[in-house]
Amino acid sequence: MTAEKGAGIARQAAMLCQDAQFHRYLDARLRWETGMDPQALPDGTATNLDAVEFIRSRCGISSRAQLDHDQEAARMFGRIFADFNRWKQRRGI
Repeated sequence: MTAEKGAGIARQAAMLCQDAQFHRYLDARLRWETGMDPQALPDGTATNLDAVEFIRSRCGISSRAQLDHDQEAARMFGRIFADFNRWKQRRGI
């Protein structure tokens, strides 16, 4: 049995990659990781493609569809999603 394309976690990841708040989270995260200031990397810099690349890189996959079949990648995506939600809560979003 095969899962349909864009099912489950892969679909959640696709929607997240289009979320403007997630893009802002990525901007904030990159500033924190690199020590850049907001003038060098303002909010609104990250794009949908940046979000896709971030998830693929951090989860160790080449396609978001793999999230539905790779438990370790799915676990990492869950961690990314949880970190994003904590970031939103701290900002009252």
